[in-house]
Amino acid sequence: MQASLFIVATPIGNREDLSERARRVLREVSTVACEDTRHSAPLLAEVGSSARLIAVHEHNEAEVATRVLDRIAAGESVALISDAGTPLLSDPGFRLVQAAVARGIPVVPIPGASAIMAALSAAGLPTDRFTFVGFLSAKSGERRRELDALRSLDHTLVLFEAKHRIEELLADAELTLGDRQTVLARELTKRHETFLRGPISTVRARLATDHEQQLGEFVVLFAGRPRAEQESDARQRAEQLATALAKELPASRAARLASEISGFSKNALYDFLQQQSKGA
Repeated sequence: MQASLFIVATPIGNREDLSERARRVLREVSTVACEDTRHSAPLLAEVGSSARLIAVHEHNEAEVATRVLDRIAAGESVALISDAGTPLLSDPGFRLVQAAVARGIPVVPIPGASAIMAALSAAGLPTDRFTFVGFLSAKSGERRRELDALRSLDHTLVLFEAKHRIEELLADAELTLGDRQTVLARELTKRHETFLRGPISTVRARLATDHEQQLGEFVVLFAGRPRAEQESDARQRAEQLATALAKELPASRAARLASEISGFSKNALYDFLQQQSKGA
C-alpha cells in the first residue's frame, strides 16, 4: 500500500454500510487516526484490523498532525476516520488534511456513509443546490443571528442538532425563517430512523406530543426561501431605491436608474412613484 493519508467514511449507524474498500484499507494501513480510540476499537476489531490507534480530535489536532504526517513521510500508511460518517464534515481532520496537502503527501478519499447525503436523498426537498452549516450556536441569540444570515437562501439548508436543543432550534427557526417546510431526519440508518416532514409549526407540534421523537441524532433540513417572498423583497428594495432617487431627480429618470440598478421593471417603478406623489 502506498504511503498516503486515507480519508475513510465509516457507518453512521448500520455497520453493513461500511464498504469493502473501506474494510480493506482499514486492515492494510499501519495506523488509524480517530476521534475516540475507545469508540473506534470495536469497528477495527470487526474488520480484522491490527492498526495502531491514535486519537485526533479538535483539542489536539494541530499538535498530532505533525506526528501523523511524519509517519507517512517515513513510509507508513494512515487512515483517518471519525466516530461516524465522513471525516471533516462537522468532525476533526481539516488541519491534518491541509497539512498533508502542504507537504505533498497523497490524500486519498474512501467514500461512504454521510448523514448529510442520506438525509438529502430521502427528505423530499430540492437537492440541486444546498448549503450545509453543521451545528449552529448553542445560544439562542447567536443562533437566531446565524439563521437570519441564512434566511434569504433560495435553496435547501442542512444542519445538525443535538437532542437537547432540537426544540429550541425549531422555535428559533420558525421565528427567523418563517413557517417554511422542514424535514427532521432522526437516527439515520438505525433501528428507530424517522423522518418528520411539514411546516416548522407542524413538526414542532409533533415533537411536543411525542417525546420519543426528541431522542437521538438529528439532521435538520429547511426549504429555501419561497420565491414569492424573494420577489416581494426585491420589489421593496427597488421601490425604496426609486423613492430615494426621486428626491433628487425627475420621476422618469429616477425610475430608469432604479431599474438599471435593481433589474426591476422601469414602468412599474415609474407607476409606483406616480402613486406616491399623488398620495403625498
